[in-house]
Amino acid sequence: MRHRKSNVKLGRTASHRNAMLRNMVTSLFEYGRISTTISKAKALRPLADKMIGLAKNGKSDLASFRQAASVITKRQVLDRIFEEACTRFNDRPCGYTVMVKNGLRKGDAATMVILELSRSGQDKARTGGGAVAKKIRPSAGDRARRVAQSAKKSDDPAPAETAPAETPPVEQN
Repeated sequence: MRHRKSNVKLGRTASHRNAMLRNMVTSLFEYGRISTTISKAKALRPLADKMIGLAKNGKSDLASFRQAASVITKRQVLDRIFEEACTRFNDRPCGYTVMVKNGLRKGDAATMVILELSRSGQDKARTGGGAVAKKIRPSAGDRARRVAQSAKKSDDPAPAETAPAETPPVEQN
């Protein structure tokens, strides 16, 4: 039984799991979004939220900086988080990441998600106040593409139903 077990094993040893999560959280902060499986994303969210919570204290709090440095593997990423976390996430008490389902992986049909850092104001408008996006409206580019396809279909004349061609009568001798 899993009573009082706080983490998910993800089919890895503890050292492998910790290294993987450290690399994933570093990539999330470096690129702003990553694509991963839903179970890895769910394991990564608390760690990412903790790092942003530490970064909101600012660089003046040396203990927070060192705790974050023990997890994040790149110094440039660490510096950038501590510089922009106060301004970017100051209005949010929690929920710094957004998980959007992305379909199934081709090889093993694992559910894939895009985990991205939330932007203040945008996610509230998108989800109605919640942090997790349930349904995203299609972008303007998607709509333009669909309109163009429907226009192309309407420009093509529909295949006219033609009567079977009359064949000349065959003369029998």
